[in-house]
Amino acid sequence: MVNQRVEQHITEGQRKKKRKKEGLIPRPACSWVYFSKEFIKEYIASHPESSGLKAATKAASDVWKSMSLEEKEKYSKHAREAWDGYLSSGAAPVPKPKKQTKLVTRCSPGRLFNVLQCLTPEQKEAVKCMGFGSLLGLRCQTLRRSLCLWLLERFDTTNCSLEICNEHMMLTPKDVEIVMGLSANGKEVVNSGPEDLILDLRNSYNATNHGISVRLLEERLATAEAGDDFKRSFILYVLGTLLSPTARLDVSPSFLHFLTNMDLVHQYNWGKFLLDRLVREISRFHQGKQRAVGGCLLFLQLFYYESISLEGASALVPYSVPYLFSWGEEEIAEREKREKELGGYGFGEPSSKKKCHSMNFPDYRNHPAGPSVSTESTRIGHGSLLEPESNEASLVFPGPELY
Repeated sequence: MVNQRVEQHITEGQRKKKRKKEGLIPRPACSWVYFSKEFIKEYIASHPESSGLKAATKAASDVWKSMSLEEKEKYSKHAREAWDGYLSSGAAPVPKPKKQTKLVTRCSPGRLFNVLQCLTPEQKEAVKCMGFGSLLGLRCQTLRRSLCLWLLERFDTTNCSLEICNEHMMLTPKDVEIVMGLSANGKEVVNSGPEDLILDLRNSYNATNHGISVRLLEERLATAEAGDDFKRSFILYVLGTLLSPTARLDVSPSFLHFLTNMDLVHQYNWGKFLLDRLVREISRFHQGKQRAVGGCLLFLQLFYYESISLEGASALVPYSVPYLFSWGEEEIAEREKREKELGGYGFGEPSSKKKCHSMNFPDYRNHPAGPSVSTESTRIGHGSLLEPESNEASLVFPGPELY
């Protein structure tokens, strides 16, 4: 009884498939098929001694390969006409939309923003002394992933540039300094050395093969002290959430090599470090070696906002240095709204601004009373900043007391 039901179910399924196939119009053949049918028919008729269809098909293939485009045009035209008729009949299947790539990243400005709000005055002073005072002015809490993915598609890792609005915009450590407020001068950050020198630090941070837990660092930063342990934990946390995040929510223990002496942290070239790590991570993403994108994508996002003007390239727009101060959630939401109104990213024009050379980034970064933030017209995105014209006046506005 059971076997009969199974056989009946199979038979009904086969009938349904057959009816479905009968209702379909077959796809038209290609030019090679029209040629081969004609050739094989003639070949078999004229070569009765041949071994059959296999020999005829091989002969047809050899002749087809030797034919010129003009000789093939007869069959190509036939195939095009058949395909046009197939499309006009409505029998062609509707192609499925391509699945949009989703950006995966651990770059989390919002996570760092939440920690910054809980720092004590003593801890903020320690952050300034290390040269990271600009991060205290972080206002952006979310990444615009669609924009970041759009920028990644236009990032050339060979010469470290973005191709936007028909221009190749070179990126340098100086651009990192202007956007993020991190020094583009000083010693190179080297995260290698004898493992025995950082063994105690690895143990204190419970470092595993995966790395140092970001959640553990959050717990450490919740304490009230502002000494070397806080400074080290803060730098590791900034690296893992903003400056050099990886695919995991962990921080590489190799960073401990340049954090053994916290008195030297302010001497490092963090601009070059950020850019080098970003290029490396994007290169690995382009090569398909990793699904998630590491590196500081917030830098790319803010660089785009400041480099591409939606109001016209000749407009002189006041700005704050670093640009990190200028972009909060409201400003970004307004910018994204304007981008959509214009039809998407890349419909603006390269902005025209000139850098104020009276500012000395390493000096004002540690200024106890906070910096003076200059605003001028500047050109960004060509690898170097143009000298200001002598007859062009600059406006100087008091900046937030963050450094």
